Amino acid sequence: MAFKRGQLHYFVTVAEDGQMTRAARKLNLAQPALSRAISQLESELGIQLLDRHARGVTVTPAGEMFLPKARAALAAYADVSLTARSLARAAQGSLEVGFIGPPPRLNAPELFDAFLDAHPHASVSFREMPFPRRPTASWVEEVDAAFCLTPIADPGVLMLSIRAERRAAVMPADHPLAGREELRVAELLDETFISYHPDVQPQWAGFHSLDDHRGGPPGKLSAHRVSTPAEMLAAMAARRAITTVPASDAAIVEQVLRGIVAIPVCDAAPAMLSLLWRKGDSSNPLVGQLAAFARGLIGDADEPQPRNGE
Repeated sequence: MAFKRGQLHYFVTVAEDGQMTRAARKLNLAQPALSRAISQLESELGIQLLDRHARGVTVTPAGEMFLPKARAALAAYADVSLTARSLARAAQGSLEVGFIGPPPRLNAPELFDAFLDAHPHASVSFREMPFPRRPTASWVEEVDAAFCLTPIADPGVLMLSIRAERRAAVMPADHPLAGREELRVAELLDETFISYHPDVQPQWAGFHSLDDHRGGPPGKLSAHRVSTPAEMLAAMAARRAITTVPASDAAIVEQVLRGIVAIPVCDAAPAMLSLLWRKGDSSNPLVGQLAAFARGLIGDADEPQPRNGE
């Protein structure tokens, strides 16, 4: 059978969405083109995968049996593709590190500049990433390693805490609390906080709105639903809500956005910045070298253990 990966992707998207038009929008396709692609897949397989009706589509019994196989084939293809890219980087002596917030060579020069000094033949590139999604292993799979505020624990990911930082509240310069030198958590809990897209890990997002101190989400949230650092900056610049971020992030935000101030929150639990990488990933040996260098730099001789995800 000569069906293509794209056809499997189209089928899985339609089956999960239950509606051809919505699925076409997600795939950036015209609905007739998507319908033709699914029909072609059915013809090549010799089975009907979907029942079409006025309200949308329903997966047939044959389609229900085929769906997990299609998902597995797509996952295998993605894994092969990602491994090939990682191996190509390894062959070139390069390492790709994802990050959220300030670039790591600015935010953690003690790690990355020192690593490059110690490994002069290595090449490290950096990629800004969207905010973490579930599961963490899937979110981090497109890079060799990542450096960011610690996401949700995942049994497939190793995390090494590099540095603890105070949290700072980022707010409009005309906010009633903006003139303070430092703030306490209790003064902020009832404020309106910048909201995150529902795909973002809720615990990670909630850390920024002090959910760990409040015991739940804030009563007032903005309408922004951010999912990337750029969207977060735009929400901050709108000056209609506050958020808390690691102090190093706050210092840069205060410099680049006019009308915004960052104030330390003296009694908030610290933000932990971590290096993370996929467990058992040996496709790029530079990952292990970076991790070993990081452990030596912070004086931690123990191998980090994966924590159970939720």
